[in-house]
Amino acid sequence: MADQQQPKGRNERGQFVTGHASLGGRPRGSRSKLGEQFLEQLYADFAEHGPDAIARVREEKPDQYLRVIASLLPKEVKVATEADLSDEELDRRIRQLAAALDLTFGEGGEMH
Repeated sequence: MADQQQPKGRNERGQFVTGHASLGGRPRGSRSKLGEQFLEQLYADFAEHGPDAIARVREEKPDQYLRVIASLLPKEVKVATEADLSDEELDRRIRQLAAALDLTFGEGGEMH
């Protein structure tokens, strides 16, 4: 099968090779130009009307407003809590915070 000749403009897996617009492919860069133009126009429209549109959606369609906000948040957030710390780490953290607040510890660990 390795000896078989591939159709012109295709690689060994039969996929079109870039740079062969004469074979019916799109001209190089045309897709990105369309995307760039769309984004420029969208940005210009948002710059002019975006804040008002956001306020209108928040007031008239709060469910859609919250859906957009939720879609912008990461799917998963790793949060470390004090429960995840060992006793030594927790003690060290308390002492660091106390030092930052200019507090001191007396006998039995009581703060002054």
